[in-house]
Amino acid sequence: MPTYDRPSISAGSRAESVRVSVYAPARLHLGFMDPSGGSGRRFGSLGLAVEGLGAHVCATPADRLEVYGHGGDRLLGYVRALQDELGIDVRLRFEVHSIVPEHAGLGSGTQLALVAGSLVRACCGIDLPPRRTAQILDRGNRSGIGIGAFESGGFVVDGGRGANGSPPPIVSRIAFPPQWRVLLLFDTARSGLSGDAETAAFKTAREFPESESARLCRLVMLRALPALAESDLEEFGAAIGELQRTVGDYFAPSQGGRFTSPDVAAALHWLETHGVTGIGQSSWGPTGFAVVGSESRATALARELRALPECAGLEVLVTRGRNSGAEIEAEPAHAAVLLP
Repeated sequence: MPTYDRPSISAGSRAESVRVSVYAPARLHLGFMDPSGGSGRRFGSLGLAVEGLGAHVCATPADRLEVYGHGGDRLLGYVRALQDELGIDVRLRFEVHSIVPEHAGLGSGTQLALVAGSLVRACCGIDLPPRRTAQILDRGNRSGIGIGAFESGGFVVDGGRGANGSPPPIVSRIAFPPQWRVLLLFDTARSGLSGDAETAAFKTAREFPESESARLCRLVMLRALPALAESDLEEFGAAIGELQRTVGDYFAPSQGGRFTSPDVAAALHWLETHGVTGIGQSSWGPTGFAVVGSESRATALARELRALPECAGLEVLVTRGRNSGAEIEAEPAHAAVLLP
């Protein structure tokens, strides 16, 4: 059990009376519009908050900083960094109930960092909005969609990273049609790029043509977003699929192909041959996704995928877009049931 004592500034009286619970949804990263920044702002991302996967952590008053549960070491690092930056003494017991799957392209690190910031903010009574948390904890360097998913959910687009170095601003947020479903394809035997390998991939990537960036920006602004606003699945799926092919091929030298996982690639190809156009990989993968129009269609496709020999190593989840952000709840601390 990691613990940490620091006899300095008190965390505040609010921690004395409440138990705070924060849940942050996972997000899909659907691609970049300008990986090289020829437009003046670099990256520019599309993302979607999803139901069924998320980071859930509770905090209660304690005599010192304590963290329990899977993912606790990472959370502890975030809390220590926050208290060092803010000059506070966090005396709380954190219980990690769930985390987003790590290195799967679903925003695990960013969502857990934002959860840590929200718990410290609520329990210690300090001004610490999500974007400030992201800056302190070195999250959101390339994409702002994790912050957008945390704050509001839905389908979000950020405006790319500018010269000031702050996390990219959210420039569009549209509710995801509630009748649509998202198939998620997990290859638990593989991991997406992260850390030094991810940094190297961006450094060694060829210059992204400005003409291609202009085409992708038009694709998003004049096809994907209007189609989403009008619940036009065919047009939305075609636009997302086209962007995914372009970005996937651009990063293919770093990730071994258009998609990180050959098994996910095979499953996505099968879906494409069965008329699904909104397919792709979230971030560096290996998680794949497919957008379909209904629960019944998604369930049928998932059943068929699970029966395919080439998909035997994959896990398939049917979920939906989430049109709300993080859930933050407080209750009297005496009502908490602590983990052993």
